Amino acid sequence: MTKEENKKAQEQFGEAINSGNLEKLRDLVAQDVKDHDPAPNQGPGPQGYIDFFTMMRNAFPDMQVEVEKMVADEDNIAFAYTLTGTHKGDFMGVDGTGTLIKIRGMQISRFKNGKMVERWGSSDELGILKQIGTEFKIKKS
Repeated sequence: MTKEENKKAQEQFGEAINSGNLEKLRDLVAQDVKDHDPAPNQGPGPQGYIDFFTMMRNAFPDMQVEVEKMVADEDNIAFAYTLTGTHKGDFMGVDGTGTLIKIRGMQISRFKNGKMVERWGSSDELGILKQIGTEFKIKKS
């Protein structure tokens, strides 16, 4: 695949997430995708991504992911992004607070034949929890 084809596939992935048209992910994620950094409780394949982003959109119905910087080669896309949304539903056991959250993250995706076959990523889950009012105490040993 070309860089442009990979970028187009990644952009379609983002459009599916931002629009809530998550069934589109079946066309963009390989059945045997290898996720090196899956979300908590994320299942395998396209359904795992659909379930995860369904949970995220239930917690943050107006969730939007904006790509800040993207680089690509013939196999891979790497990008930095900002995720925003209003906490209106359960997120990791915390009921909706009405709080607007904003976090940063990075991802590298490898594509083959128009589908994501491998993924590495990091999102600021702790930042989300702190913004919605979850308190953390560090135990000293």
